[in-house]
Amino acid sequence: MPKPIPAAVLILLALSAPAAHAQSLLDRSPNVTGGWVGNSGQLYFNFMHRFTASGAPERKVINVPTFTVAAGLPRRTLVGAHYATNSQLAPRYPNEWELWARHAFFTQDGGAPADVAAQVAYNLAAAGVDGEVTLARRQGPVRLMTAARILSDPLVAGQTRFAVAGGGTLRISRYLALAGDVATLMDRTPEERMAWSAGLHIALPHTPHSLSLQAANTNAYTLQGSSRGEEEIRYGFEFTIPVTLARWFGGGGAQPAAPAHPAPAAPAAAPAPSATPSAQPAGAVVKAGIRNLAYIPARIEIAAGTTVEWTNSDALAHTVTAIDRSFDSGLNEPGRVWRHTFTAPGTYNFQCTPHPFMKGVVIVK
Repeated sequence: MPKPIPAAVLILLALSAPAAHAQSLLDRSPNVTGGWVGNSGQLYFNFMHRFTASGAPERKVINVPTFTVAAGLPRRTLVGAHYATNSQLAPRYPNEWELWARHAFFTQDGGAPADVAAQVAYNLAAAGVDGEVTLARRQGPVRLMTAARILSDPLVAGQTRFAVAGGGTLRISRYLALAGDVATLMDRTPEERMAWSAGLHIALPHTPHSLSLQAANTNAYTLQGSSRGEEEIRYGFEFTIPVTLARWFGGGGAQPAAPAHPAPAAPAAAPAPSATPSAQPAGAVVKAGIRNLAYIPARIEIAAGTTVEWTNSDALAHTVTAIDRSFDSGLNEPGRVWRHTFTAPGTYNFQCTPHPFMKGVVIVK
């Protein structure tokens, strides 16, 4: 029978928190999620393949893939499933399914000192409920992550085991990052091994996709699989395919021009809005960003005379274009910064010209 854990209750209670964006593959290691929760309205298809080769004379290459399908929901929540084609949790159970939900309670982009998230999962091979709480913090090019896990014992019904994990990423450039992690069962027996992984993460320029080249001694991306090391080292890769639903099912059409300086009104809907910052004093500079096909934050409240500075941290070029055409950044290449000073009160809805499903609003008081 599934065993309830506190993380499940915490996730349900936290659904009232405001939404925010999520990390890309370059911000997490192969076996530690770092609280990745995706963008609201996006689907994610991740394909992870790890290979081993048998000895002579066969020298047969064996591929053990894990497929991930997930959906980004509002309020910093991601739900999905992992499917591994081979499992070592239970005899005569070659496949492993994990159904999971993950919620981010706090994010650095939302003003918190660190990213805090929790996950609850049901593993069919272990026939039990697993959970994880993660803590992560980004400092310059480095992002450090730690996790505490509670796992169902696949061999003893009703028993649980505990595991801890830690890892980090180092941004070499906008398109490259090094990543690594380790994990261990707290009551690991002499026969059980510490789990580890390492990867070179690559953001494919001018696309939302990423590729990771990896080495690990783990078998699957599930909480159970990423906590249990093996004797063999597996080499492989992961490829990510995010799909923004608004791009295909509405939200992408041209919008009618608005009056030059309309009276304050409700902001336009955005794919992944984050917490609204407090209004800034006149003459201040407010830093904003573009990441994972979303404006961060999507809603900004400022005083007249404030300058907003958008940094494009995506691998794609974007624009910051007002619906009323009162300002237009032009095509802003990856890594570039664009600034605009808002001198008159009003509500300024804007979007990205090549990606019109990306929307945001600046409210000037």
